[in-house]
Amino acid sequence: MKIRNARTDRIAYYLFYAAVIIEVLMVIVDKSSYTNPIEGRLFQLTFLMFLGKVCLTKYSRKEYVCIFLFCLLGIISYFAADRNEVLRFVIFIAACKNMDMEKCLKLVFWMTLAGCLLLILLSVTGIYGAAVLTQEYGRGEVESRYILGLGHPNALQCMVWALTTLGLFLYSERMKWYGYLGALAVNIFFFYLTDSKTSLLAAVFTIIYMAVVKAIRNDIFRKICCVCGGIITTGCIVFSIVIAANAYRVYNYHWYMEWSETTDVFLKLDDALTGRIHSLVGTVRWEGTTQTWSLFSAPENHYYFDMGWIRLFYWYGIIPAGIFIIVLFLLMIYCVRQKKYMAFIMIVSFAVYTVIEAHAVSVYLARNYVLFLLGAYWGQMIDGRKKSA
Repeated sequence: MKIRNARTDRIAYYLFYAAVIIEVLMVIVDKSSYTNPIEGRLFQLTFLMFLGKVCLTKYSRKEYVCIFLFCLLGIISYFAADRNEVLRFVIFIAACKNMDMEKCLKLVFWMTLAGCLLLILLSVTGIYGAAVLTQEYGRGEVESRYILGLGHPNALQCMVWALTTLGLFLYSERMKWYGYLGALAVNIFFFYLTDSKTSLLAAVFTIIYMAVVKAIRNDIFRKICCVCGGIITTGCIVFSIVIAANAYRVYNYHWYMEWSETTDVFLKLDDALTGRIHSLVGTVRWEGTTQTWSLFSAPENHYYFDMGWIRLFYWYGIIPAGIFIIVLFLLMIYCVRQKKYMAFIMIVSFAVYTVIEAHAVSVYLARNYVLFLLGAYWGQMIDGRKKSA
C-alpha cells in the first residue's frame, strides 16, 4: 500500500510540474512574435494534467465541498460566457494541494526570466523578433521605443515589473538594502528604453512598500501598513467600477460637446490614463462599460482592452468577479494573520497594476502569481490550520 501511495504521489507531482512548465512556456511564446497554432490544445492538455493531479490527491470534506462549488461556478461561467478560464483556474488552484508552492514559484520565476532574456538576446542579435517598434503611442507623435522581442514596449516593461514583484516576494526576506536599489535600477533602466510609466510606477511602489515593511520590525506597524494596502486595493476596484460607469461622459464630450465639472474630471483622468477611458467607448457596443456587464457575462464579451479590473467584470460577469474579489480579500486577511507580509504586498501590487493593465486578467494562468498564492493557502484558509504548504 505504501509503495502504491508513493507511486501515486510521484505521478501527481510530475503531472503538476509538467503542466506548470507548459503554462509558463505559453506565456513566453505569447510575449514573442510567434503565434502558437496549438495554444488551445495546450490549454486543454494542462487542464487535464491538473485535473489528473486533483484526482490523485486526497482532500478534506470541506475542501471537496469548496472544489465542487467553485467548479459549479466555472461550469456556469463556461455555458453563459463561453469562457473556460474560471474552471481551468479552479482546477489549478485545487491541484496545488500538497505542493511546495514556494518551490513552484521559484521555477516560474527562473523560467520566465530565462525566457524573457532569450527573447531579448534573439532580438538584439537580429535572429528573431524586432528590437524597436516605431509607431504613434497615443501622444500625438510617432516614436521609436525598444521592445526587445516582446512585441510592445509596455509588454517589455510589464514583464520587468512582474518579475521584480515575484522576485522580491521570493527573496526579499534575505535581501540587503542594495538588493532593493538594484531592483529599482533595473526598472529605471528599462523605463528609459520603453518609456512605460505605468509599469515603472507599479514597480517603484512595490519595491518601496516591501522595503519599508521589511525594515519595520514591529508587527503592529506592519499590520497598519497592511491596512493601508487593503484600502488601496479597495480603492483600485472602486475606481475601476466608477470609470466603467462614467466612460460615457468622455464619449458625450467628444461627440456632443456636453461638458460639466464631473465630465472635466474624467477627461483629465482619460489624459492621465493615455486614452484608456476613451477606448471603452470607442467601439459600437461600448465594450467594457457597465452597460455591457451582466451577472455571468456573455459570449460576445470578448473584446480586449487594457483596464484589468473592468475586464474582469466584463469578461466573466458580476457574480464571478465579485466572488473572486471576496476570495482575494480573504486571502489578504489570511496573509496578514499569518504574517506573510511579502505575499500580501504582491497581491496589492497586482491590484494596483490591474487598474491600468490587464496582464493578470488573462487566459494565461502563469501570468497571475496571485493564483499561485491561492493555490498555496486555500486549504489552510478553509480548514483553519496555521501552517502553510
